[in-house]
Amino acid sequence: MSALPVGADTVVAGEPVAATRRRLVFLRNAKCITGLAILAGFAVLAVVGPWIAPYDPSAISRDVLRPPSGAHWLGTTHAGQDVFSQLLVGTRGVLVVGLVAGVGATVLAVLVGVSAGFLGGLADEVLSALSNIFLVIPALPLIILITGQLPEAGGFTVAVVLAATSWGWGARVLRAQTLSLRRRDFVEAARANGESTWRIVWFETLPNLTAVIASSFVGTVTFAILSQITLAFIGVTSISDWNWGTVLFWAQSNQALARGAWWWFVPAGLCIALLGTAFTLINFGIDEFVNPRLRSVGVSARSMRKRGIAPRIGFTPVVAPARPAAASKVEETVS
Repeated sequence: MSALPVGADTVVAGEPVAATRRRLVFLRNAKCITGLAILAGFAVLAVVGPWIAPYDPSAISRDVLRPPSGAHWLGTTHAGQDVFSQLLVGTRGVLVVGLVAGVGATVLAVLVGVSAGFLGGLADEVLSALSNIFLVIPALPLIILITGQLPEAGGFTVAVVLAATSWGWGARVLRAQTLSLRRRDFVEAARANGESTWRIVWFETLPNLTAVIASSFVGTVTFAILSQITLAFIGVTSISDWNWGTVLFWAQSNQALARGAWWWFVPAGLCIALLGTAFTLINFGIDEFVNPRLRSVGVSARSMRKRGIAPRIGFTPVVAPARPAAASKVEETVS
């Protein structure tokens, strides 16, 4: 008689633990942790960078083209400007543009894509046509035209234009996913219970689109950051606003490579590569969280190898083939 309550207590007590583990499985992914750690480091630099910068990034000094030293950790430019201070101050501009463009484009994509997929009919046709129009609008030429009319246009203008023109692809993906969800049993049950349409959208549909929305946000932020750096590097945006692209612009304009001043452009390039790697790892973590097969590989790959199972990215894990010596022992045992 006493065994039943113990078993029941065990099941009930284990349910919250299992639920917590399922919610934290995304943060247990090694790729996700690495990407978030790198992104957190850049975020801290973006907040405190202008305060801890040892010099004014635009200040001119007599230390012209000096290599890295104790006084200037990443050397100086042709005008004696401190490269380390330029990178610290420029980190904020890079992340702010990416964040503003990513949030704006994601909000527009969710509103248009989910509404089109769930409402259907004429609303679906109108919103889909609107998505197709913005899908073919080239963002970079539009930014070049706007900055040509507004020479002092800064990073915020670039972020707004990118947000207004980069939501079409995400809206199309969310519309397709919403179409596959709106006739599911749980949605039909909520509709049969008399729940309103917008309550079904917010509490039944959107939670199942979280991973798609997160992946779209990460992709948009990456595109916005690379676009801003590219536009600054070619001199389209204002060169008075410091960011990593501006550092590369001045280095290229003054022939830093020909002068052997590698410290002028290599640190900025490494920052761009490291930030891109962080977003890529986060995107990989989202993919593994969504896909059960990738999730099993990403979370327990080491334990699977110990059990003789070879995890393969993108495929169902299979039992690893036995070695010849082991195979012979198995045959002897069977015989």
